[in-house]
Amino acid sequence: MKKVRITKEFSFETGHALYGYDGKCRNVHGHSYKLSVTVIGTPINDPNNVKHGMVIDFTDLKNIVKEEIVDPYDHATVFNKNTPHVELAKELSSRGHEVILADYQPTSEMMILDFAEKIKARLPEHIELFALTLRETATSYAQWFASDQ
Repeated sequence: MKKVRITKEFSFETGHALYGYDGKCRNVHGHSYKLSVTVIGTPINDPNNVKHGMVIDFTDLKNIVKEEIVDPYDHATVFNKNTPHVELAKELSSRGHEVILADYQPTSEMMILDFAEKIKARLPEHIELFALTLRETATSYAQWFASDQ
């Protein structure tokens, strides 16, 4: 049977700041992120399987992405933990704010690399992550393709 790609889209609100950046994004600000997740696989060809005809159940894919990305990042603020922003992160956390301390500068480019690893680790063996698109604004986005890795 031939391979098929399926895509599920997600939205979440996340704040961040880019330490050392020479523009406005050095300030704490937020984005309404849109994440498109595309996987590839062969549809299940077993009439006795409740998932017959599916590459992966959209609900199963949704649960993976929701648990790994959407739930932790939605309405959280991401800082690079290897910068002085860690002090601000500690203060926000102490006041009950959701904060993620990343090992990287929280740009769309670095976030999408992190997201790809998290999603790939949770996919069933017969399903491959094909592509991700992370929209930071309506006109700015990062893309990740398995074929580029």
